[in-house]
Amino acid sequence: MLRVCRALLGPADADDAWSETFLAALRAYPALRPDSNVRGWLVTIAYRKAIDVLRARTRAPLLTGEGIERVARKPDPTVDDDLRAALLALPDKQRESVLHHYLGGRPYAEVGQVLGTSTDAARRSAADGIAALRRAYAKGTRC
Repeated sequence: MLRVCRALLGPADADDAWSETFLAALRAYPALRPDSNVRGWLVTIAYRKAIDVLRARTRAPLLTGEGIERVARKPDPTVDDDLRAALLALPDKQRESVLHHYLGGRPYAEVGQVLGTSTDAARRSAADGIAALRRAYAKGTRC
């Protein structure tokens, strides 16, 4: 049973799923038929408990990055002041899309989840943000 849990979850979460397996088995044991395959029954419970852990992971809240701009940081010497000002001038969704995708290296699907929009909307926001930055630099802030 522990091997099933570890195969699906890895060692950290497997111990919890294994413990949950025995708790569930103890609760259900009185209703078990006498001719049942106890080993197979326990492995099935372990598998289902591991799947429950995987499902819980997908429903867990994601970090949104809120509050990142509110944290006082030392200025990054690799980003010039003109670029920083142009980024800050962008609308919120465009700025966040550009930062998460181009600077954070996140795929558009993940950016969409962080922003609470679709993948296509995140891609569009990032493209609009980059276009606005190019226009700002073409006007003379930096060429």
